[in-house]
Amino acid sequence: MIRIILFLLLIALGAAGAAWIAEQTGDVVLSWGGYRVQTTLPVFVLALGIVIVVAMMVWAIVRGLWRTPARLRRNRRERRLARGRHAITQGLLAIGHGDSSAARFHADAARKHASHDPLALLLHAQSAQLDGDRDGAQRAFRAMAEREDTRLLGLRGLFIEAQRADDPVAAVMLAEEALKLSPSSSWASHAVLGFCCAKGDWAGALKILDNNQSAGLIDKATYRRQRGVLLTARALELEKVDRDLARESVMEAVKLAPTLVPAAALASKFESEAHQVRRSMRLVETAWLAQPHPDLADAYAHVKLGDAARQRLVRVETLAAKTPGHIEGALAIARAAIDASEFAKARAALEPFIAAPTQRVALLMAELERTEHGDSGRARAWTLRAVRAAHDPAWTADGYVSDRWRPVSPVTGRLDAFQWQTPVAALPSDKGPAIESSPFEEAMLATPRRAVVIAPPEPVNEPAAEPAPTKPESSAAPAETTAPAAQDNTPPAAVAAEPAPAEAARPEPVVEPTPPPQKPAESAPPQPAPLFRSRRDIPKAVPVPIPAVIPLVRAPDDPGVDEDGPPDEFAEQIGPPKAQAGGWRGFLSRWGGS
Repeated sequence: MIRIILFLLLIALGAAGAAWIAEQTGDVVLSWGGYRVQTTLPVFVLALGIVIVVAMMVWAIVRGLWRTPARLRRNRRERRLARGRHAITQGLLAIGHGDSSAARFHADAARKHASHDPLALLLHAQSAQLDGDRDGAQRAFRAMAEREDTRLLGLRGLFIEAQRADDPVAAVMLAEEALKLSPSSSWASHAVLGFCCAKGDWAGALKILDNNQSAGLIDKATYRRQRGVLLTARALELEKVDRDLARESVMEAVKLAPTLVPAAALASKFESEAHQVRRSMRLVETAWLAQPHPDLADAYAHVKLGDAARQRLVRVETLAAKTPGHIEGALAIARAAIDASEFAKARAALEPFIAAPTQRVALLMAELERTEHGDSGRARAWTLRAVRAAHDPAWTADGYVSDRWRPVSPVTGRLDAFQWQTPVAALPSDKGPAIESSPFEEAMLATPRRAVVIAPPEPVNEPAAEPAPTKPESSAAPAETTAPAAQDNTPPAAVAAEPAPAEAARPEPVVEPTPPPQKPAESAPPQPAPLFRSRRDIPKAVPVPIPAVIPLVRAPDDPGVDEDGPPDEFAEQIGPPKAQAGGWRGFLSRWGGS
């Protein structure tokens, strides 16, 4: 609307100016050499306008003709760039959905039409990586690293290729160079930080961590936690070398990360050695409330050097009371109670976890049976149960389980990756247990109900020709009167049959009395007691007499070897044909055959 109004105003002004010029009177005389031109003012203005318009048209035509070659070159270059950008776009899309042949085709087209475009170099490098051409990818990344605008991207590509080639030295050198170019590069700082931690350069790791915090790569809470982790790692390494520096490092670490278990345990140890018992106990209690751990319980038990076992037990009970019901508290009490010979307290602490024990619970129960009663059989049963029991929490990072805490994950190089948790392989599954519990284990761990004296079996004479038929329910002996054979180490006394917990809850079946067997004229010698119990759910089958000669019977799908079958003249000869005999024997055989 504004443009229309302005256009109308412009037309009005032009018309007003033309009318004003037309109303003017007077003549215009132009004298040039011997020529004299005289005209009125309106005609002169009109002629002057026509001359100006013609001159402008001529200038436009001349300028267009002059700029035509440059315009053609520009148009050709723009078309090439458009084709190159189209090839780059299609190539990146092909790389995205994993089409290596299309990516390679578009990479060649992009390199042909837009060879100086950084995206063309990136497309060429990624297509080579997709094809598995490491040499081509390295050449492309090296060309990118030589350019000013793509140097950081080229260094990152070379860093990835060095990692794939398992060349950590070259990878770290590239990361350090990239870190010099861009201190805010997260991947370079992460790589150099992991390398410093791997070689134990804690001072360099702390410096890089400070740079990350100043560059804004990590927040303040993460910085405090990671600095505490690095200081704890340095303190653990220098614990037996430079105790002063180790103490200084771990004290700063426990201030930055008070819930870090290794820092709290080591700081408590240093404080207890300095006779700062209250401070040592506070450090352990703070970490224990966040994450109960056996190292914390051990440090809490030994805050006073030289205490008796009963005093340590009382102290551990105080610590476990802060987290009631936690398994780590129960295990710590059981451990201290066994050391103090308070076996009743140890059993009471482990009682809630016996139904589904972990490995440490089962091992403590085995030690308790061996120490309190000297019962090697029940101790062995608990040890066997520990093999199949659920795993206890351990230091785990990225699927890697370690026996001790580490500052960096050995799989990914991530800082503060280890967590005290149950390993992945020990998590519950919907599948059944791979190893079922053995009858020996159930019998040893079951609570004895009553002892039954097994009388020696009466001699039973059976006819040799035809065995007497038996019933599946009446012929089986009751559970209380049948027991497995005694072991070699059992005393020659009454054997107590301890039923399994599942069988103890069942009602005892009513067994009909069996009629006494008929004794033949000649009594057979007494037979030994049965070695295994007879199954009640499987009836005894009548024994089949074994023939004197066992015939060889082929399986239904076994074709066998027919030695007397008719020869097949078309059968393939396995061995080489027999050579014809020579000499007088060959002559006689040929002459006789003819």
